[in-house]
Amino acid sequence: MKSVGESMAVGRTFQESFQKALRSLETGYYGWGCAQVKELDWDWEQIKYNLRVPSPDRIHSVYAAMKRGMKVDDIHDLSFIDKWFLTQLKELVDVEQYILARNLSQLTKDDFWEVKRRGFSDKQISFATKSTEKEVRSKRLSLGVKPAYKRVDTCAAEFEADTPYMYSSYEFECESAPTERKKVLILGGGPNRIGQGIEFDYCCCHTSFALQDAGYETIMMNSNPETVSTDYDTSDRLYFEPLTVEDVINIIDLERPDGIIVQFGGQTPLKLSLPLQQYLDEHKPKCRSGSGFVRIWGTSPDSIDAAEDRERFNAILTELKIEQPKGGIAKSDKDALAIAAEIGYPVVVRPSYVLGGRAMEIVYSDEKLITYLETAVEVDPERPVLVDRYLSDAIEIDIDALADSHGNVVIGGIMEHIEQAGVHSGDSACMLPTKTVSSKCLETIRSWTTKLAKRLNVCGLMNCQYAITSSGDVYLLEANPRASRTIPFVSKAIGHPLAKYAALVMSGKSLQDLNFTKEVIPRHVSVKEAVLPFEKFQGADVLLGPEMRSTGEVMGIHYESSIAFAKAQIAAGQKPALSGTLFLSLNDMTKPHLASIARAFLGVGFNLVATSGTAHVLESENIPVERVLKMHEGRPHAGDMIANGQVQMMVVTSSGDQLDQIDGRKLRRMALAYKIPVITTVAGALATAEAIKSMKSNKIEMTALQDYFKKDEEIDAATKTLLSASSSST
Repeated sequence: MKSVGESMAVGRTFQESFQKALRSLETGYYGWGCAQVKELDWDWEQIKYNLRVPSPDRIHSVYAAMKRGMKVDDIHDLSFIDKWFLTQLKELVDVEQYILARNLSQLTKDDFWEVKRRGFSDKQISFATKSTEKEVRSKRLSLGVKPAYKRVDTCAAEFEADTPYMYSSYEFECESAPTERKKVLILGGGPNRIGQGIEFDYCCCHTSFALQDAGYETIMMNSNPETVSTDYDTSDRLYFEPLTVEDVINIIDLERPDGIIVQFGGQTPLKLSLPLQQYLDEHKPKCRSGSGFVRIWGTSPDSIDAAEDRERFNAILTELKIEQPKGGIAKSDKDALAIAAEIGYPVVVRPSYVLGGRAMEIVYSDEKLITYLETAVEVDPERPVLVDRYLSDAIEIDIDALADSHGNVVIGGIMEHIEQAGVHSGDSACMLPTKTVSSKCLETIRSWTTKLAKRLNVCGLMNCQYAITSSGDVYLLEANPRASRTIPFVSKAIGHPLAKYAALVMSGKSLQDLNFTKEVIPRHVSVKEAVLPFEKFQGADVLLGPEMRSTGEVMGIHYESSIAFAKAQIAAGQKPALSGTLFLSLNDMTKPHLASIARAFLGVGFNLVATSGTAHVLESENIPVERVLKMHEGRPHAGDMIANGQVQMMVVTSSGDQLDQIDGRKLRRMALAYKIPVITTVAGALATAEAIKSMKSNKIEMTALQDYFKKDEEIDAATKTLLSASSSST
């Protein structure tokens, strides 16, 4: 199994459900067909190969084959997909041909009913009729064609079903029966994927629970069957629908809630916020409860866009005198090369408006930058690429803050990344509270975060990421006025449900009302570690970088940071060896840290083996090391040592050159196959050595999460008593 998430769609026919499920995946398609499908440009051999070999995109090869005249029987012979399904799909292609032959004005009311019952979205119809989605919606509604909402029948038609599960279908009888209560529509995160997973569902669930307790009817809209947000008892009403502009507007028109919350579902609802706001401004639907107009709660869509639009955001930072790494916006390959020449290599390049660091890379030369621009992204004025100075050996900081509509801002938690800047925050281990950051830097971070939250008029949560250089300079990397993936971790670490607080703040409460007015710095240390899926993907390298790869995370807690880190490593399946032989191979950029890593592991009883370049540096420092051949240098080499069980742990930093892509990758994959822990960052290696030292001298005990907070309260009470006694004696 390789998938990390799934979507679910419900309809009255297979065709309707299938098209809704496809657009729920959020892969750029709004259904099956009626779109620019790359497979249509392939030659027959490539299409046939894709029909034979299962892949995530094979269903689009079926579409291309049908469009180009391949018979159902022939597609079945190649793909072994059941002919019943293929016949149903062939009908969709025939319907598409019917729409393509007409313009929008020629489509009748009956045409719309037939097309919509087969699951075609307004976006697909607009593509086929060369019109806009807005024009299609207007025409459809003018003809009286709108969805009815059915309840999921849990009683097999034997009794009347009264479940709060609803789904849309183009029929006449609507079973939704919306109420006149005060209500809130919560937009979920859609299917889990790398960069957007269960952490956002956690926020949606806590929002529902908090607002139910505050007297609101909560309406959840999501398409993910794996999550708690789509459980029958999480919200008062649930709509199992794709998270698209069309589907959300349909539910807004039906339910007319007091508020819509877009901050908690990750990038999925955020992308909808501007078109939804435009719809609300234009149509001004009134709430069913009678308390004014439907509106988006929390931070305004314009403020969210200001944080995501690079040019607007740069202007705000300049106004607030907040430093950021030098960089620029490239709208062509020439722009990118000019920016890189001006700021100097290495640079971080990434597409604008990305989640999970997709297609983000650190490049070290013009040649590598040109390769990136040719292979990873398309650069044009509509899709600019961001080019920023890469801060080598910097510490990265994550901070979550909470702001209310009265201008109050409270820091939820400040996390120090254990891996250096350049590793995606979702893949880096992090620690709360911070361990090595100076009080001066922390004050700067707190001040800048507060200023930015006020300037953006944040109401709810905001996450910022900073980098601190070795000289102590602080730079803001990015700010997101929404719930971040660290909210569940921070909430558990500090003992305060930040997502619940944020929901109540959006409903109009102040932070004083919630009795949350100052930053909580716990006495215990919490460490978050990423769970990485490398074993599932044959040939994938284990190196960490700016593109997120983790599919989950774990948490370790203890009063000693090193033991908290060790607990997190064990929970993530990366159990460090307590003794044996450590293999070292560091690139030239990280060799200055080599001696400190080697001495740290020698200090806890490890023997060292290294390849020639690394061994030479260690020998010059009089550090005992055994030399081993690289894999292309002959035998016995490092791979043989792994296979023979002679290596218990590895610290490897990649040079990224052609040889490393062959030799280095093969060695790292061997370590993965033999379940040998591989550490690929300097900071991770030093933290692991410290953890091993603590594990050898301390017994790891289990303590309930609640007991950490009880102990903190006892210590606080004892401290107050001592202070009181000392003040009275003086």
